[in-house]
Amino acid sequence: MVAICSPVVWAYPDMWHGQPAGQVGQKRASTVLSSVVGLNKEGKAPLLMKVDVFGSYLQAQAALPEKAREPQPLAITISREVGAGGRTIAELLAQRLTAAEKTPAASPWAVFDANLAKQVLEDHKLSSNLEKFMTEDARLPVEAIVEEVLGLHPSGWTLVQHTTKTILRLAGLGHTILVGRGGNVITARLPNVFHVRLVAPLARRIRHTAEYYQMSEAEAVKFVREHDQGRRRYVRRYFNAEIDDPTLYHVTLNTGRLGFAGAAEGIAQLALQRHNTNRLLTLGPTSS
Repeated sequence: MVAICSPVVWAYPDMWHGQPAGQVGQKRASTVLSSVVGLNKEGKAPLLMKVDVFGSYLQAQAALPEKAREPQPLAITISREVGAGGRTIAELLAQRLTAAEKTPAASPWAVFDANLAKQVLEDHKLSSNLEKFMTEDARLPVEAIVEEVLGLHPSGWTLVQHTTKTILRLAGLGHTILVGRGGNVITARLPNVFHVRLVAPLARRIRHTAEYYQMSEAEAVKFVREHDQGRRRYVRRYFNAEIDDPTLYHVTLNTGRLGFAGAAEGIAQLALQRHNTNRLLTLGPTSS
């Protein structure tokens, strides 16, 4: 497979709707990530990674000399339908890829999903109170709109710009799995990034959502519909793209057919194969 480079301007945010976006944030210095809790074996905890994983991840990347990071390490973006297992698959994939490293302890993989908002706020020295406004939806709550008009917090466009810079920085570091928020469009021109779309039959997604969040079937139906629409609005408004456009991804997987573990294994094999091929093309056949 070959990389699909989106023609959308947002893919490399040198310009934001005709306005300079400033530096994209390619500086490789790292910061300590916010604490999050681990996902249990049943997959019911809302967040993904343990505190020590994030700490060791960025410490390991910061410790590498510049030459050791060339070509850039592999990174992966995951776009997903609600209930298709995005969080669980991302966690399984991180475990699989970390285990595949020659020195797993020194080369951990990190998942950025719900915790990405915290990282964005930390990167740009913004108040943690803004996290509630950083939803993966272009339709903001009334409270956010009122406070934005009053100048009490940055606009939605500004927060998305900050998010884009953080995503580019993390993708550049590599060993990163970025879930949602248009990550595939943002990093479309980065050759080290592999883009995945996860889908599944609606009935299966509703059932999984009801089990994961411990809600009724009726609540799950509403949850899936509203969040699918929200993610679609987010990508359409801020990146002028359609979330289910197959040309934006290297592969689209039906997790209803493959299962979560099977999907994670498939992604790992495809991503590593492509990355190794690109590395050989970059370094040449005689390089070690």
